[in-house]
Amino acid sequence: MIRIREKYGLSERHACRIVSQPRGTQRYVPTLRADEDALTQAIIALASEYGRYGYRRITALLQRVGWKVGQDRVQRIWRREGLKVPKKHKPRSRLWLNDNSCIRLRPERANHV
Repeated sequence: MIRIREKYGLSERHACRIVSQPRGTQRYVPTLRADEDALTQAIIALASEYGRYGYRRITALLQRVGWKVGQDRVQRIWRREGLKVPKKHKPRSRLWLNDNSCIRLRPERANHV
């Protein structure tokens, strides 16, 4: 946005209209809280300890410990840190066949199993 203004000598209003961006967005300066780093470390520690928990349950654990934090803030940090809940694994099929043999068949060709 600033490059457009400098390159073409436009006012902020005209430059924002060209890129279809509200002027308030252009002027927004994010505020960092003092406990942001400690909260991020706490979220990462809980996410590594409880691998199947998502941001909602991690929020509940943080609140139980004493953090005054909401789901929106935890979700924002969760996404920023790239945390994800791993997919559930499909349970493996039986090891035995109907004739009581205990051999797991191996694939013979592509897309066989």
